[in-house]
Amino acid sequence: QVRVVESGGGSVQAGGSLRLSCVASGRIFSINAMGWYRQAPGKQRELVATITSGGSTNYANSVKGRFTISSDNAKATVSLQMNSLKPEDTAVYYCNFDRVRASRDHFGANFWGQGTQVTVSS
Repeated sequence: QVRVVESGGGSVQAGGSLRLSCVASGRIFSINAMGWYRQAPGKQRELVATITSGGSTNYANSVKGRFTISSDNAKATVSLQMNSLKPEDTAVYYCNFDRVRASRDHFGANFWGQGTQVTVSS
């Protein structure tokens, strides 16, 4: 079984910065990709940023140039540096570990963090 723990988040004024971190622990042979998603009240969960095991990144248009995703495959950690925060960034942020394999023969499974609140005031 894999355990995922998020940290970071909180409240900040518009223009401020926050950093989110997430770590997976347990029996991990490989991870296909890691990412961050968010869900605002009354809205569907949406992709914020992803990073593959090879280091390729993908960002939502709304956060490009402001957010930076980074990861450490060996430590099974993923972080999200959020700068120039806006009130519309307010949401619960979830980290995701895609296709976590316990062994070479294991197909893999998807794991989510528990979610952390980010609140940006104007």
